[in-house]
Amino acid sequence: MKLVSDRPYSDPEAAARKLIELAKGIEAVQDGRVHIEKLNEPFLFKLKASGPEFGAGIKHAIESGWLELHESGTYVRVLAPGDTLLTAD
Repeated sequence: MKLVSDRPYSDPEAAARKLIELAKGIEAVQDGRVHIEKLNEPFLFKLKASGPEFGAGIKHAIESGWLELHESGTYVRVLAPGDTLLTAD
């Protein structure tokens, strides 16, 4: 008997892809910037993901060249590889 279900965003790549999907659905404010809180609110509260899953997803997206995180940590920008990520699927 399995008492705990698998978490859909425990895989950093799955979390990163979902974060890209969310970022692309949010209207950018200036120069393609998306405020980080507009990503973490739906990811953490609507999708019921955890903080470590969010952090791992952001880290994976940055390392993969899909997202750029500003040094202040207040916003991200979807980069060209991340922009085409969802259309390739």
